[in-house]
Amino acid sequence: MKKIHCFILALCVVALFQGCDNKSSGTANGASQKKLRLAFVANTADEYWAIVNLGCDYATRVLGDVDLDFRFPAEHTAKAQQELLNDLVASGVDGIAISPIDAENQTDFLNQIAAKTLLVCADSDAEKSKRACYIGTDNVVAGKQAAELLKAALPQGGKIVLFVGYPNAQNTKDRIQGIQNGLAGSNLQIVDALADDHKSPIAQKNAEDALAKYPDLAGMVGIYGYHGPAILTAVRAAGKAGHVKIVCFDEDSDTLAGIAAGDIYGTVVQKPLKIGWQAIVSMDKYLRGDKTQLADGKILTSSRAITKDDVALFQEERKSNLLELQGQRP
Repeated sequence: MKKIHCFILALCVVALFQGCDNKSSGTANGASQKKLRLAFVANTADEYWAIVNLGCDYATRVLGDVDLDFRFPAEHTAKAQQELLNDLVASGVDGIAISPIDAENQTDFLNQIAAKTLLVCADSDAEKSKRACYIGTDNVVAGKQAAELLKAALPQGGKIVLFVGYPNAQNTKDRIQGIQNGLAGSNLQIVDALADDHKSPIAQKNAEDALAKYPDLAGMVGIYGYHGPAILTAVRAAGKAGHVKIVCFDEDSDTLAGIAAGDIYGTVVQKPLKIGWQAIVSMDKYLRGDKTQLADGKILTSSRAITKDDVALFQEERKSNLLELQGQRP
């Protein structure tokens, strides 16, 4: 957790301080209203979600009138998520944000929850459900950014394997769509997509198997944050670091170190702190009368590509933000 806290604090100023002084916007009576109980249900427990959690926690401290219940499912299943939602609704929460594991098959259940409490999707959407809003990355755009990294890393083309966590999650589908769209017309060919149920050891084994199955493999793409380190371990063990180009998502510390070393070509980073913060702030304002908060149905946060050319600058920005944050009093 030490590296997580350092990472999170370093990003906090830019991601969260924007607009924090507007907590009473759209609120009729502000502090005179009741304290809201809001919940966030992640799809697993890992570094990315620890960052989202701290973004949510920061929002509750800034607002001062919210109790937060952040939950991780005990198992990596839609059923485990749904049990958490049932418990939260039974306890009387005012609003829930969730990153659905299997959006298609969870739609009917999510509709039942939306009929009982405010429901938003964060990080990954369930577009066909009656959720009030999606808050998070435009994952099709993020997928296109990954495709641009691949084309830059492999101008001569070649075979590519994708690594996915939850195949039925909307963010997985959107990122793959973006990658496919971005690679259209190029000499890069996706030859396989290997799922791991969001388990890093399986992801590493999948990477090892892919390297053995495709001896002429040119590139590997990790769709989720833990994929970068898992793929990198397999590639290094096979003696192909720097030869098989790796593109991944998120800013895991080992991923950034791999980019600095030249063994990972690049990563597409999101704003997990901002996603957590935005989910809590938007639900709070909406429930207090500002219906414009969720009116558009989507609140999109940005993503950007990081390569060896700018990874040092990215790390310096985090360090600078950490020093600035240490002088703040949230």
